[in-house]
Amino acid sequence: MGIRSLTRTEAERRAALVAVERYDVDVDLTALPDGPEVRCVSTVAFTCHEPGAETFVDCAARVLSATLNGVELASAEDGRIQLHGLAEHNVLRVESVQADTTTGEGVHKATDPADGEVYVWMSFEPDEARFVWACFDQPDLKAPHAFTVTAPSAWTVTSNSGDARVEELETARRWTFPDTPPLSVYNTVINAGPFHEVRREVEGHNLGLYARRSLAEVLERDADEIFTLTRQGLAFYGEVFAMPFPQRRYDQVFVPEFGGAMENYGCVTWSDVFLRRAAPTPAEHDLLARVLLHEMAHMWFGNIVTMRWWDDLWLNEAFAEFACHWAAERATRHTDAWASHLMIGKISAYLSDQGPASHPIHQPIHDVAQAASIFDNITYPKGASVLQQLKTYVGEDHFRTGMAAYFARHAWGNTTLQDLIDSLSEASGRDLDTWRTAWLETAGTDRFTLERDGGTVTLVAADSPRPQVLAVGAYARNGDTLERRALVRVEVTETRTAVTGLPPADVLLINDDDLTFATTRPDPTTRDALFRTAAQLPTAISRGVAAATVWDMLTTGEATAAEAGRCLTSVLTAETSDAVIEPYLTLAANVAELWAPPAERVALSAEVAAACRSLAGDPGRRQVALRGLARTATTADDLAWLREQAGDDVDLHWRALIREAELGGDTAAESDLLLARDPDPDAWLRALTVRAALPDAATKAEVWQQLVVDRTVPVNSVGLVAASFWRPGQDALLAPYAERYLEAVPKLHQGGMILAMSYTHRLFPLHAIDPAYIEKAREASREAVPVVRLTLLERSDEVSRMLRARSRSA
Repeated sequence: MGIRSLTRTEAERRAALVAVERYDVDVDLTALPDGPEVRCVSTVAFTCHEPGAETFVDCAARVLSATLNGVELASAEDGRIQLHGLAEHNVLRVESVQADTTTGEGVHKATDPADGEVYVWMSFEPDEARFVWACFDQPDLKAPHAFTVTAPSAWTVTSNSGDARVEELETARRWTFPDTPPLSVYNTVINAGPFHEVRREVEGHNLGLYARRSLAEVLERDADEIFTLTRQGLAFYGEVFAMPFPQRRYDQVFVPEFGGAMENYGCVTWSDVFLRRAAPTPAEHDLLARVLLHEMAHMWFGNIVTMRWWDDLWLNEAFAEFACHWAAERATRHTDAWASHLMIGKISAYLSDQGPASHPIHQPIHDVAQAASIFDNITYPKGASVLQQLKTYVGEDHFRTGMAAYFARHAWGNTTLQDLIDSLSEASGRDLDTWRTAWLETAGTDRFTLERDGGTVTLVAADSPRPQVLAVGAYARNGDTLERRALVRVEVTETRTAVTGLPPADVLLINDDDLTFATTRPDPTTRDALFRTAAQLPTAISRGVAAATVWDMLTTGEATAAEAGRCLTSVLTAETSDAVIEPYLTLAANVAELWAPPAERVALSAEVAAACRSLAGDPGRRQVALRGLARTATTADDLAWLREQAGDDVDLHWRALIREAELGGDTAAESDLLLARDPDPDAWLRALTVRAALPDAATKAEVWQQLVVDRTVPVNSVGLVAASFWRPGQDALLAPYAERYLEAVPKLHQGGMILAMSYTHRLFPLHAIDPAYIEKAREASREAVPVVRLTLLERSDEVSRMLRARSRSA
């Protein structure tokens, strides 16, 4: 059955015609333990402003029966049921069944390999609710939802409103949930299974955590941290938005085979890979905090106030991404969250915004299929960075006042970009129309450098810059370090801006404190000094600004891999913030593995490995350093030392095995023994990752079959296995799979948006290709669906830059 994508024109016509009063949805999960089917009865009460008119309701599940006001309807076509002769008040009843719960969209059944228990989750962004039950699947038709769920007796069911009434039936239980507030259908959820549950009363909120039973011990280990972050986040957002979270119950459900996390109102769904089987590193703690606060911010940005149409997706995602860093810095122990954002998300956004997949943050969206393609680096990290600049531009007090007015004015409704701009303009007294056009409706990245003429310093933009406020820091040497002597903020409106008030300095750092979204360049006379002194800057954010410049110069061909790799390794060894040690280590290893010419790869890897062995002497950095060594070990001595240091750490032994397999070692017997003693229910994926790294033709074929053809690898592990598959130095073995990737492009969208993005990006060949292959990939993208096309263009551009860097010697 072909499924049509809802267009903006259709959505506007439908929203003008109908208003949804409520949804009553009965869901039957009793067939799932032994079979694939989810059965639903969706009853929709709605009004029509033009009695006698016609429209359609979305339903991409198999329809068993459908009636409108008691009159039987024709079967669904193209994922739609036509509704003719609408009355002023209407009741639609649709009974449907979804049997594709393994590879389909909207609902997923997962079986825990540890004990055979079954878990089911639903996730509906952007328009996947229609794959489960009949609904008006567009964001501006909000309504209360009442869910009644029949599930096996041993299962627990979670949904948005919590506090269900539970009835015991003969062989099952019925969960009847209270009405939700008015929600878009994509904000609703049902999760179910024999969950382990942890609950806590915190400052007037009833907080719940859920995970599969085989991860009960890990959930209990992390519960205090998660509850603390949840308490801190709810308090911070309630204060700065002048609107406490209006529901007492707030649940977070960790489920298997899920990609990322989803902000369902009052019941956030997480991938349970966030419950780390090994003790989490500082960067993993930091990521947990930022994701938790991101999804929580959506309770306001997305759920309470929802974009009218997908061209304002940034109102949801960019604001949640901005707010999570704001909250982490102000309300939690993760005070270097913005430094993490810079070295993980922002540098990726710089790259994306300078490539063929760049687009304005706010742009016309024709249909939902196109909307699925903008859940990307422009909408998320660039959008968050632009909002950080907006807060700086209008002032934080005005920003908070404007946001409070925005939520008070639009709670439980839908908004557009102009609604937000109006609130912030009123609060700040600034005309933001020029700002909006430059930042939100124009693609691309500003670039700045400094000119010095005696005591005069001028900030120079490469092209006409956006209106913005940024800072220049002045640093003077003090022994082996640099000290900041002054920080001067300037408001940029022209190509050339005088910077006054700077004292004599050894180093001037543009965009110090990382207040804006713009790349920078040293002038030719200070270029080499930047590479030498980046590690001497005194704070995580100042070092990050310098390192981001070095990384950007690598990606644009203005620095060699050797220069960038050695600079990043020096920053890594000098870094004082635990939150960014791991991102720096990842970048340095990526330079050696993916950007360096083959003749320099081993030497650069050895330098990173040596840094790791040195860092391992610090107890607080030992775990991260040993993980880095597992990736960059170049000698038998490195591997032997790593195994000795690993002791009983199963995670480190798996990492060492992957590296040994890549280097041609015989790892089969040890992998079997490690698999037998690893308590992780998903340890089989670690064993598969070891096999993926082997330089063996038959094994490569087996792994490709599982990964790409059979799709037996859960989406949250595709990147891990694919990174192990595409190893440097295995070009002869990998060449056939570069072509098979192109053959797979037409099917990469199957399974929905998250799978499409993950498969397209993660499976892209990193070795055994040349510039001609990049052109073939770009050609293949033209016939792909939008989410695959944009992801493929972005990834091919990045890998093309890697190929150019590999052709340059130090």
